[in-house]
Amino acid sequence: MTAELKHDRPPSPAPAAPPPEDNRELVRLIRESFAAVESKADELSQYFYGVLFCVAPDTRALFPINMSLQRSRLLRALVYVVQMVDRPDELVTFLGQLGRDHRKFDVLARHYDAVGVALIAALKRFLKNKWTPEVEAAWTAAYGIIAKTMCDAAAAETGPASWTAKVIEHRKLSQDIAVVRVRTEVPLPHRAGGYVSVEVPQRPRLWRYLSPATAPHDDGTLEFHVRAVEGGWVSRAIVNHTRPGDTWRLGPAMGALSVHHTGPRKLLMVGGGTGIAPLLSILDELSRWKRNPSVHLFFGGHKPEDLYALEDLRRLATTASWLTVTPVTEEGTVPGGDRGSLATAVTQRGAWKNHDVLVSGSPPMIRATIAKLLAIGTDLERIKYDPFTID
Repeated sequence: MTAELKHDRPPSPAPAAPPPEDNRELVRLIRESFAAVESKADELSQYFYGVLFCVAPDTRALFPINMSLQRSRLLRALVYVVQMVDRPDELVTFLGQLGRDHRKFDVLARHYDAVGVALIAALKRFLKNKWTPEVEAAWTAAYGIIAKTMCDAAAAETGPASWTAKVIEHRKLSQDIAVVRVRTEVPLPHRAGGYVSVEVPQRPRLWRYLSPATAPHDDGTLEFHVRAVEGGWVSRAIVNHTRPGDTWRLGPAMGALSVHHTGPRKLLMVGGGTGIAPLLSILDELSRWKRNPSVHLFFGGHKPEDLYALEDLRRLATTASWLTVTPVTEEGTVPGGDRGSLATAVTQRGAWKNHDVLVSGSPPMIRATIAKLLAIGTDLERIKYDPFTID
């Protein structure tokens, strides 16, 4: 089924991007005001959705009955936008992907207006006396740019809004980890290192982001590695209840992680748990070429048994002279591995100043790793990560 962005009326005109001399002030106001309410993230998101469903009641049908995951996803998106607000090129790319992904919901143009009203109302309520005319102007301008970027990207897209896929294999590697292979009816365009949103029949409307663990195949097959996390409605359903023949729905490909085999710089890859999946996909792509940049991969987990892909990685490293694999565990030991957190293990080896860096895993692991890399002098512009690696 293909769903287009429906303009029931022309979208409200968005404010023009602020001129360069005003941009630093806008960034400062947004970051400082968001920092003041970030500790109240749960309450803010609950209030936001309360206002949204009041202003636009028809939006409630777009969301799952259980809103806890959706609330955390909203705040994660806001955090990412705030972090990227002074890196407009990367932010526009992310927002464009998000706008195209939202086509699967049959989003109307007026829904963007309602989201803006709800966001401003929530920020105003929780900032209280810190909500000044200047802060209001900054957030209004910023949201206008966000909405326009997403709307324009969605309206310009001509491909499917979602893809139907059949499960062709479900294999449990352990009590908590499963490998699932699906095949789409029509190939889903994507590149190694990206991720897609997934809806499974056991949890309708509870979309989860998953990264394919293999490079694109002409026959439309994709392989996903899923860990059942505590309280994870979707992940536990996938690991324990998925069966061959199930029909999944996939959204368009997204993501910032990618590598070209002719790239000029060495690569540092840092993957934790099933967050290794997009890095496995990139390695699968690179293995198809005779010459590649040097890659040092750190693969981490709490215990040795969490390193479920280590045997395959070591097998690849024996034939790929360009690949070095270092396992890392916080508890227990692995032959040839490091002990401790991924962030510590990586930064103990150097500043990686001559490397491009890809980080994938849980949000806390990503934050810790990037913080330590920056502290030892790694250039932020060379670090890539995606905000939705794990839900």
